Amino acid sequence: MSITVAARGVVKRFDGKAVLRGADLDVPEGQSTVLVGPSSSGKSVLLKCLLGLLPMDAGHVRFGDADIADLDAGGLERLMRDVGVLFQQNALFDSLSVWENVAFTLIHGQGMGRRSARGRALEVLASVGLKPDVADLSPAELSGGMQKRVALGRAIAAEPRFLVLDDPTAGLDPILTGTIVALIRSAIERSGATALTVTSDMAVARRGFDRLAMLHDGAILWQGAAGDIDASDNAYLDQLINQRAQGPIRMRITA
Repeated sequence: MSITVAARGVVKRFDGKAVLRGADLDVPEGQSTVLVGPSSSGKSVLLKCLLGLLPMDAGHVRFGDADIADLDAGGLERLMRDVGVLFQQNALFDSLSVWENVAFTLIHGQGMGRRSARGRALEVLASVGLKPDVADLSPAELSGGMQKRVALGRAIAAEPRFLVLDDPTAGLDPILTGTIVALIRSAIERSGATALTVTSDMAVARRGFDRLAMLHDGAILWQGAAGDIDASDNAYLDQLINQRAQGPIRMRITA
């Protein structure tokens, strides 16, 4: 069962500087949406606001009928049990084995017994192309690509209604990128979850998503069906998707 997620007028400031300037984002139920934008456009901040990890200065985020601003700590915690997250740097627990990483939410969020959780973890590991013999290894014993698969497995193990993937192919070579993208697409199709992927890789952004949204300078400048991006007359989107040096987007240079 999936869920609709929507942000309206989200504003976030740091030291008085607005990073998000009234961002509106729709992640329709059961669809896979990719969020793109230049570096420093506010993608990670918007993601953290969506997940309740950063308080908003203004605006609303709704998961179905629930506005996260109306939830207390317990309500937000219960809501987040329906969310699976693949972090950009994987964020695996070094002190836990591979299977314990995959089963973390099952054990600590759902109270599943360790034997049942291990069985589920082995099923999930198989679904992301990992054999049972890696289950008792530590994350440090795995290659970068295998760690990414474990992180994906952890994100989907509890069958979340909303799946968030933060730059899932960052730092991967083109062949491994294709493999991870295929695994993600397969996982989303099997689960039927609503999914939001954040990426800086325009080649990834063109691969099998239902919708695309573009964030620039703290605001969503375009969102719609992924198949419509090449027909769009939005100059910002055209420059970003086609990776043009010339256009309205200017590189930010910081001292």
